[in-house]
Amino acid sequence: MTPNYTQVCEVKLTYTNKVKSSERYAIKESSDVYRFLVEYVYSPETLLLRESFKLLLLSSANKVLGYCSMFEGGTVSTIADIKMIMQAALLSNASAIIISHNHPSGQLEPSREDINLTEKIKQACDVIAIRFLDHIIVTDEGYYSFTDEGRI
Repeated sequence: MTPNYTQVCEVKLTYTNKVKSSERYAIKESSDVYRFLVEYVYSPETLLLRESFKLLLLSSANKVLGYCSMFEGGTVSTIADIKMIMQAALLSNASAIIISHNHPSGQLEPSREDINLTEKIKQACDVIAIRFLDHIIVTDEGYYSFTDEGRI
């Protein structure tokens, strides 16, 4: 039997937005990102329990379109899939992204893995013309910004 290729699936992309542009949270500097993350994204109950990787999706005016809780790990690490990060950015039509993860240990300095991941995400963003604004490491006592430290 010959397959009927005229009957294929149609893929539709829809975007439902209930927030006016003027009401979206604006990001101007790393402290704005940190404030948004601790107030709206990270759960105080799990901040010191396990690593969580978050993705902020931003408009061309650096206003938050939304965020994704991307990956959950253990007490000392989490695995991040760059393809899934880029997929979320593309599907949301984001003009820019900020990534973040927490260090339950309280250590603010990035690990070698954190640095390598940041470099790979920067390369991926360059290819698809999405601005990669920052990588924020969150602890219960503060944050580390790759941009503020000149690493992006």
